[in-house]
Amino acid sequence: MPSNKNMQGGKAFGLLKEQQRQKLEEINKEYLEDQKYRDEEGLAEKLESLKNKYAEFDLNDEGEIDMMGLKRMMEKLGVPKTHLELKKMIVEVTGGSSNTINYRDFVKMMLGKRSAVLKLVLLFEDKANSAPCKPDGPPPKRDITSLP
Repeated sequence: MPSNKNMQGGKAFGLLKEQQRQKLEEINKEYLEDQKYRDEEGLAEKLESLKNKYAEFDLNDEGEIDMMGLKRMMEKLGVPKTHLELKKMIVEVTGGSSNTINYRDFVKMMLGKRSAVLKLVLLFEDKANSAPCKPDGPPPKRDITSLP
């Protein structure tokens, strides 16, 4: 969803989404300036991808992914989870400090060395989406000698 175009759903909703993206962008800048992540390869692109993924599943537009947002994310990725599994995933990401996943915790999990279940599912989904797809158009002409 482009940041300043296509404000469908009313101006107020578009402005709210823009404010949310600005907050996430500020957090991204903090990570770009952090010495701990300086050696990370392609950090700016990773942060932009994480920001878009996070914004997609922030259902209540409050800057946090709650249990229903996480449930929707897992179902969209084809890995439905029970409420107990979702609670465990949230505790694993936040360290038990919250019932929702804020953007800082999300980025820390995705860039960190620990392998949380949510991180593994999201990485698997990224790899599945980046796999080369079938070529478009009609199949190439073949003659009888090329058949097995």
